[in-house]
Amino acid sequence: MNWPVMSVAQARAVLTARGAPFEMREERIREETFRTYVHAKPGLRTLLDESRSFADQIFLVYEEERITFEDHWRAANVFGRVLTDKYSVKKGDRVALAMRNFPEWSVCAFGAWAIGAIVVPLNAWETSETLARMIIDCEAVVTVVDSERRERLGGQGHGSALVSVRDDGGPNSFEHLVAPASEWSNLPEQSGPDCNLAPDDPAMIMFTSGTTGAPKGALCTHRAIMTNLVNTQYRVARAAIRRGESWPPPPADTAQVMLMPLPLFHATGLLSGLVPSLARGMRLVLMYRWELETALSLIEKERVNILVLVPALVVPLLERIPEGGCPALRSVHTVTYGGSPASADLAEKVQSRFPGAVPAQGYGATETTSLVASNSHEELIARPDSVGVAVPCCDIRVVDENDNDVVPGEAGELWVRGPQVFQTYWRRDEATRAVKRAGWYRTGDIVTVDEEGFIYVKDRKKDMVIRGGENIYCAEIEDAIGRIPGVIECAVFGMPDRVMGEIVAGAVVVRTEGALTALDVKNRLAAELPAFKIPEALWIGQDALPRNAAGKVVKGKLRDDLLANFS
Repeated sequence: MNWPVMSVAQARAVLTARGAPFEMREERIREETFRTYVHAKPGLRTLLDESRSFADQIFLVYEEERITFEDHWRAANVFGRVLTDKYSVKKGDRVALAMRNFPEWSVCAFGAWAIGAIVVPLNAWETSETLARMIIDCEAVVTVVDSERRERLGGQGHGSALVSVRDDGGPNSFEHLVAPASEWSNLPEQSGPDCNLAPDDPAMIMFTSGTTGAPKGALCTHRAIMTNLVNTQYRVARAAIRRGESWPPPPADTAQVMLMPLPLFHATGLLSGLVPSLARGMRLVLMYRWELETALSLIEKERVNILVLVPALVVPLLERIPEGGCPALRSVHTVTYGGSPASADLAEKVQSRFPGAVPAQGYGATETTSLVASNSHEELIARPDSVGVAVPCCDIRVVDENDNDVVPGEAGELWVRGPQVFQTYWRRDEATRAVKRAGWYRTGDIVTVDEEGFIYVKDRKKDMVIRGGENIYCAEIEDAIGRIPGVIECAVFGMPDRVMGEIVAGAVVVRTEGALTALDVKNRLAAELPAFKIPEALWIGQDALPRNAAGKVVKGKLRDDLLANFS
């Protein structure tokens, strides 16, 4: 095949032309002008209502349960009426979700969105104190929890009404207020109250930790989520056009099946998994938690076509599968990953274990409502160390320390602008001003961009570790270590890891030699931090931490020294 038949710029021109699937127009939004997609849906209620066209097709699979699109629509609308009638939830009120990947997660989210509530996905892995703090911060009227989260929040004051899922069946349980999943098909065929949603109404607050350790809620709109929905198809369309194929392709004879082991409270799981599946009539196979053998069994049993993973899950999966693949997994045609750094050889390894499958990766952030850029197919094989080209509606800049644009190939901080960028951090104006300027979101990532627009992430300007897709801000852990008696100072940073992408590491200066061991520090941290934030590699000593002329700790040197000791 003579690839490519056209350049990236030519493919974009074809796909965004008048009447094309990704046609754009300029719109004035919040006193700024953005390019928006002509064919984007207006909001999540529209998405829910249009999903009824898939009727009795299976939407959600959880263990032996199979939920149709119609059953999901009915349950979501009943839950929306429960929120309105029993809890007096109004347009703009917050409804928080803290649970595992049960089918009720989707029902509750879309039921709340349909009545104009702002959905707040909470990281279910967080500690009880942090969960309660986030509920208080967003002033959630209702918080939907599973039994584990209900117990974790016991004794924590948060001022929110709790609705429990798959719990004890009491009067405030989802099963009592709506119905068990097995009975959703018997629910009334009635929409929830219409609140006249507009595209730029707020839809979601997704928390991301701040550099001070306090969670910040990124507020995004229905338009932002619908823009990302369009963006999730662009890389496939671009690859097809550059291959010489037409777009869109003919309708598939059968529904596509996606495996979803990632938590729905993450941007990738929610915005690249759940929302596209509902919009496109796909079957979404939910996992309670990631277990490699269970995942392999589900791929075979459900004839899974698409895997949505993070690199930390891809690596052990590929190690388990023989080179050349195996017949049980031949239904897989796409293996997509993102959320954390990926090694340049991962795409090639995907193809060696899933012959005929397409590797794909995405790059984005909570603040950009997921995708900024994506790479797949021949483009990813040709540039395995690039996260791809920016999506059409998204403007990017690469700037130096004086906020001047750099030339192609020169490193600088990536700035992003577009309708999918978050509005504000919830009630944190100062934190918002620190990262947004004239509509531009300062990502904190150091990148280069080549002449064709392919982005290469080199480092992070902000003090953050991405461990297996989890954003971990170092200051939170440093604060916790600093409270341990006998600690003089400390520094927390990321170290590269083949499986997780990065792991949390740290250097701790103690007052008395031998007074604290690495195990002591980890045990003390376990009392106030979730397990994924506890450093896996620690240096304990009495030597002062290295600092530059400005007095800042040189974490790069600490990382190099620790890597040398652990190699």
